[in-house]
Amino acid sequence: MRRLGGAAAGAASSPDVPSPREDDAGHRTARPDELASRLPPGQYTAATMPVLHYGPVPVFDPRSWDLRVYGATASGGEHRWAWDDFGSLPRSEIVADFHCVTKVSVLGVCWSGVLAAEFLRAVPPAAAVTHVMVWADYGYGANLPLAVFAAPDTLLATHRDGAELSPEHGHPARLVVPSRYGWKSVKWVRAIEYMIGDRRGFWEDRGYHNGADPWLEQRYSYQEQPGDGPTP
Repeated sequence: MRRLGGAAAGAASSPDVPSPREDDAGHRTARPDELASRLPPGQYTAATMPVLHYGPVPVFDPRSWDLRVYGATASGGEHRWAWDDFGSLPRSEIVADFHCVTKVSVLGVCWSGVLAAEFLRAVPPAAAVTHVMVWADYGYGANLPLAVFAAPDTLLATHRDGAELSPEHGHPARLVVPSRYGWKSVKWVRAIEYMIGDRRGFWEDRGYHNGADPWLEQRYSYQEQPGDGPTP
């Protein structure tokens, strides 16, 4: 497994700074000097990740579960992994900070699964692809620039802190995008669509910022500047 550092660059301050320790869940709380570089503006640290999602928690059936890559692929076709096939893909591990748009940040989360770059290698996108849409059960989707999806710390995770993901946290597989707010880290992933051009996802269509960069505090669509969203 590969271990990657997940702390991001930036600056912020917090009026309530914890002492260095590990909580009962094994998350390491930061020293004051670490918070200055790891906590995006407007965020505060918490020991556990919030459970937030739209719609019911899907029921996992390994006999029918699959993951598809489709859209503007270089070959013009699509690729499908059944559950056993997905389990045979190369596995990696990252340690990253998780920032929720609700202003909660959980530092030093250990995720393991399949790097997004593995899917790009297995199913290359067409040269004109600029973005991906990551789809979950019940029609939920989140859009990302191709470069963000391809980043070395973007992962399709199956485990967190050494344990299999719980259903409410995305079992059997969820996307982890440390460079973006948590709603881009789609739970219950079922498909990756390659797109020529950008298109808003579920929450982006409902008032959330298209970019979702926590270091720029891109929370809501009214904050968008020209070029931040898809061309009408």
